[in-house]
Parts: sequence; C-alpha cells; structure tokens
Amino acid sequence: MLAKVNRITRGADYRVTVRRGVRFSGANTLTYIRPNPDTDVVRFGFIVSKAVGNAVTRNLVRRRLKAASYDLLPRFVDDESSAAGLDVVVRALPASVQAPWASLHEELFRASSRFTSRLHSTRSETSKGSVRP
Repeated sequence: MLAKVNRITRGADYRVTVRRGVRFSGANTLTYIRPNPDTDVVRFGFIVSKAVGNAVTRNLVRRRLKAASYDLLPRFVDDESSAAGLDVVVRALPASVQAPWASLHEELFRASSRFTSRLHSTRSETSKGSVRP
C-alpha cells in the first residue's frame, strides 16, 4: 500500500495534474504526470468513475492500480527526474475492469518510461540551445 506521503489527497492537486500534466493514453488507463516543485516525493492519485462499474468493481480496479503504482514507486524515486517531485494521476477507463494486473502494470510502466525519456530529451535540448558556438 502507498504511504500517505505518496498519495494525492487534495482535489486541487488532482485538477492541476490533469490540466497541466503530460497525458499518456493506454487501452485501459489515462495517465497524467506533472513535475511538482512544491514537494520532493512522488505522489499518486486515482480516478475511477461510475462508468467503470459498481462500487465493488471500482474498488477492485483502484486496488489493482495502487498495487501497480506501489511496484513502480522505486523506479520514480531512483530516477534523477524526481528530485523536484512528481504527481501522477491515473484515470481508469471502463476497459480496465477486464484487464489483468499485468497489463495495468505495463501501461503505468510505459507511461513512466515515456515521461522520463521526454523529460531527458527536453533537458538535453535546452542545454544544447543555451550553449553559444
């Protein structure tokens, strides 16, 4: 289970991450990742709407997503991009009900790797652009 410091608890933080974060879409989830300079930890939030199913189904999907994010937490912490902290919001799509845990884990892993590669490419481009010939 994720520790309290690794959870997004305020609605404002969800809104900012969804509106300003980088979106990665998969077959079962939409993942929004945003650097958060206000904190130095990685925080996760989950959005599972009624379109996914009844309360039992939604909680099952949320537990699977939490387990996958807990498994990926060391990947974010060990990466140098998390020095300023990250906020990750995962929105479950209705197809996530039939998805096994492994595919949910793979989607989150793919989103995190795409974000880190995008972050590294952006940093290298800005450092190249600031050097004068």
